[in-house]
Amino acid sequence: MAARNSFWHRVVDLYVDGFRSMTVGRKLWLLIIIKLFIIFAILKLFFFPNLLQRDYNTDAERADAVRESLIHTLE
Repeated sequence: MAARNSFWHRVVDLYVDGFRSMTVGRKLWLLIIIKLFIIFAILKLFFFPNLLQRDYNTDAERADAVRESLIHTLE
């Protein structure tokens, strides 16, 4: 019985009951999830290409390029 009344169990119960009784909130969470998918998946594909993969052939060349960039940035 002590584990049932623990702090973490009460926190989980609070959120589970809250999500279960939502009406408008479910639609808002769906919008948030769709928006996050668009931001992280679609925009990354079009606006943030993998320049290291494109410009360098091996991992060693990529590591050297990053190292050189960091050294010149810190100087």
